[in-house]
Amino acid sequence: MSLLKNLKLTAAKPTPIASDAKANARAKLVRYLGEQKALVTAQLEGKLFQATKMVYRTNEAGERVRGEASRHVRRGWIDGANGVVFFQARYGSKPLEFSKGVNAVEASKLDELPGIIDTLIQVVQAGELDAQLAAAVAERKKNFRRKGGEKVA
Repeated sequence: MSLLKNLKLTAAKPTPIASDAKANARAKLVRYLGEQKALVTAQLEGKLFQATKMVYRTNEAGERVRGEASRHVRRGWIDGANGVVFFQARYGSKPLEFSKGVNAVEASKLDELPGIIDTLIQVVQAGELDAQLAAAVAERKKNFRRKGGEKVA
């Protein structure tokens, strides 16, 4: 008797994954805001914040191995006059506009930024910045080209 007959065999088909552009943009911005909160918290505690990414490298034996490498995280706040701090939420390299002509949140000191970032995370998750995120995604797509050389629409 074959052992294969004891198993339930079937033809498997992968299910397509629905890509939700709004959810992806929100998740990216929430990830950025979480990273900024960790960066400002580390600075307030006088510690060094070290973000990492996964990379492939060749070891001494000539094998490709996966490991972590540090990466630079750009500070999302600007120091103003009289100790005022301005925080900008960025999507890609451009700051998001919260309303027409307004692209920063003002804090009287650096200690207030973690609370402001928590509030911004709630705002993003509630979908209040979806219009701004859609505009930022469309603007960012203009810079990419397809394999054939034409611009992405």
